[in-house]
Amino acid sequence: MRRLSDLAIACTLLAITLPLLLVVWCAIEWDGTGPAFERRERIGRGGRRFRVLVFRTTVHQPGHPIPAWLAQETTRIGSFLRYTRIDGLPQLINVIRGDMSLLDTTLFY
Repeated sequence: MRRLSDLAIACTLLAITLPLLLVVWCAIEWDGTGPAFERRERIGRGGRRFRVLVFRTTVHQPGHPIPAWLAQETTRIGSFLRYTRIDGLPQLINVIRGDMSLLDTTLFY
């Protein structure tokens, strides 16, 4: 039941926010070089590792030894995306894939 609810909510939110996601994607592509999305590794239930998808909010420096998200060099659009939490909207794809859940399991005990 929880998985079905996750799918329904995530698909609905993704459909509603799709125009916003396209605008943000275009803004990130226009703002600088590098990909519009980043994949960050997370650890899920049972220690299972998965990659979460987020909008890139930091300066892309491929040869830099320190990852950009660690160096905290945000782009012009990146600070707005972080403030409004729009940078996490692509995580809905991870919810649809089953890597994450929107509903907390402790609510159902």
